[in-house]
Order: sequence, then C-alpha cells, then structure tokens
Amino acid sequence: MTILKPVVLFALAALAEIGGAWLIWQSVREDRAWWWAGLGVMALGLYGFIATLQPDAHFGRILAAYGGVFVAGSLAWGVVVDGFRPDRWDLTGAAICLLGVAVIMFAPRGSAP
Repeated sequence: MTILKPVVLFALAALAEIGGAWLIWQSVREDRAWWWAGLGVMALGLYGFIATLQPDAHFGRILAAYGGVFVAGSLAWGVVVDGFRPDRWDLTGAAICLLGVAVIMFAPRGSAP
C-alpha cells in the first residue's frame, strides 16, 4: 500500500470533520449565525464520504487510525485558527497518537490476524 493516498485522505477527512465541528461550535458557543451550524453539518457529512475513499477495506481499521489523526489535527486546528498553545503533554499525546496511526495503517501484515 502506498503511504501518500491514505495520508492525503486522512488530512482531507480531518479538515472536513474538525472544520465542521468548529463551525457548529462557532454557531452554538460563539453566537454566530445559525447557518454556520448548517455548513458544519454539511462538512461533517463530507467527512463521512471521504473516509470511504481509503484504500484499506476495513472500516474499523480506518476509523481507529483516523482517531489518531483527529487528535493531532484538532490540536493543529486550534493553533492555526484559534491561537491555542499546546503544552508538552498535548504534543506528546499527539505524537503517540500519530505513532499509533502509523502502526495501524502501515505495519507489515501477513495472512494471519
């Protein structure tokens, strides 16, 4: 399996899911217009479709690995969009999650489970 396609798809999925959740957060918690939440719902729906484009056919594996991408991506979103400053524990946790992504997605697999 090539590494580029899953990584790009995970990045797009993270943008859609985290961006969608952020839009809803802005609408509900930051008193933005209601249509921000509507855009968020559409972005979250797009996330669901992006996940189906992964080359691996195992839903559980893709969603488990994506969980690590979501953790790191959420912190990155906070830095870029909200001015959040992660501490060393945030960064350590994100690195551990991304290591988990690499193991789940790219570890060599034989025919046995």
